[in-house]
Amino acid sequence: MIILGIKYDGLFQLLRERKISKTELRRRLGLSSATIAKLAKNEPVSLKVIEDICKELACQPGDILHYEPDNSHNNKLLALLLEEKEMKLKGGLYHTSQIKFAYNSNHIEGSRLSEEQTRYIYETNTLAVEEDELISVDDIIETVNHFRCFDYILDHVNDELSEELIKTCHKILKSNTSDSRKDWFRVGEYKMRPNTVGERKTTSPAKVKGEMARLLIEYNEKRIITLDDILDFHYRFESIHPFQDGNGRVGRLIMFKECLKHNIMPFIIGERHKLYYYRGLSEYENEKGFLRDTCLSAQDLYKELVNYFMKENIE
Repeated sequence: MIILGIKYDGLFQLLRERKISKTELRRRLGLSSATIAKLAKNEPVSLKVIEDICKELACQPGDILHYEPDNSHNNKLLALLLEEKEMKLKGGLYHTSQIKFAYNSNHIEGSRLSEEQTRYIYETNTLAVEEDELISVDDIIETVNHFRCFDYILDHVNDELSEELIKTCHKILKSNTSDSRKDWFRVGEYKMRPNTVGERKTTSPAKVKGEMARLLIEYNEKRIITLDDILDFHYRFESIHPFQDGNGRVGRLIMFKECLKHNIMPFIIGERHKLYYYRGLSEYENEKGFLRDTCLSAQDLYKELVNYFMKENIE
């Protein structure tokens, strides 16, 4: 996360008002000296520590901390992506992000195109195949559509997350596929038939609109959006599974957009993260850390790309 400062002024003000020392707080919660030192130095601590403190003091996170965001790095990252997009620059961060994002997100959902074939489609608008190799037309179309979706979220990165934006992403992603020729599939509209994620039931079609409206209202009402808020939105979105198909890819595009908007290093869930990602979603209700750790690992990989292309460190 790109943050200039996390301030715990509210915490220490609250402790003074209640005449609770840092030593006493440490004793009550079983915190380490290192954690108390981080709080005193305004350094990040785990979400669990914040939750435990709030529970002990009967307060909300906003009562004990606030963020001072630094837009400069994130603005440079977004500006670079948009500049390279406009220039149609080859071999840069935008070019690389397009290929890696489309390949990995589609591959997670079953596409059989290789990363090299994805690159070939992006760079030449053609596809090279081996003799007797069979390629799904839908895999090709959805790859091209994903390129367009990525452009769409960059162009609308600062827009509030809305039903229209999410539906447009789905419409772009699934247009001209074999699914789009099915009347009941409803490209760019919420599902008409029940679906599942693995063996888990999702929100029934009749309740999707209401659940999505509630999710968007609760998310957009937050004063500050953190990585944990974005992951929580993603989990709830995937649990609703509002579209007949394409939910995972739309959801991951949304995460990338929201990270860029809220000064958080974006990330691409790759093939190496696939099983951990699915585990994180399936066990999210009981343990949020699995999904968070997976996304942080993916974030580190994308950060390496950003650092390489921007020739500077982004902390």
